[in-house]
Amino acid sequence: MIFREFIEENGKTLSLKKGQHVFMQGESNQYFYYVTSGLLKAYYSSENGQETIKSFIFPQDMICSLTAIYSDGLCSFNLLCLEDCTFLKVPFSLIQKVSLEDHEFAINMINLLIQFSMKKEKREYEFLNLSAEKRYKALIENSPNLLKIVTQNDIAGYLGITPVGLSRIKKRVMEEGKRETGHVI
Repeated sequence: MIFREFIEENGKTLSLKKGQHVFMQGESNQYFYYVTSGLLKAYYSSENGQETIKSFIFPQDMICSLTAIYSDGLCSFNLLCLEDCTFLKVPFSLIQKVSLEDHEFAINMINLLIQFSMKKEKREYEFLNLSAEKRYKALIENSPNLLKIVTQNDIAGYLGITPVGLSRIKKRVMEEGKRETGHVI
């Protein structure tokens, strides 16, 4: 049994409105979520209330707090609906049980975890090795529609810069694009 089929057969539908949290940092949550519609942001809140965006989650993405589901810990981040969202949610305990019983399913889970790890590795590389301007250019290249949907504050939070810093970068990139191609980026 492949994982996506398992989610579709065993998942319970959850619908949330824009502005609602799927889970909050510091709470317990034992579910694995498959997004069927909507857009979400996963973010961290610091003690002083500062928000840092971990990622944006789209339809057909899967998400959970690994810390919460695997070690019975607490969620390490918040998950907020930026649009009305629909999910299929499955208890992690059921995923573990089936993984122990079904070799093909377990291999599928391993492959999903490898893909997830590769995505995280890429994000870490970008944060540790690329300038904010290069991260912005990569976002333009890889997710141009996101820039039209998400607020400038959220884009800045995702890039790890202030909104003012983002405005400066956008201006430089736009001017650079005009010089190089005669087009606006």
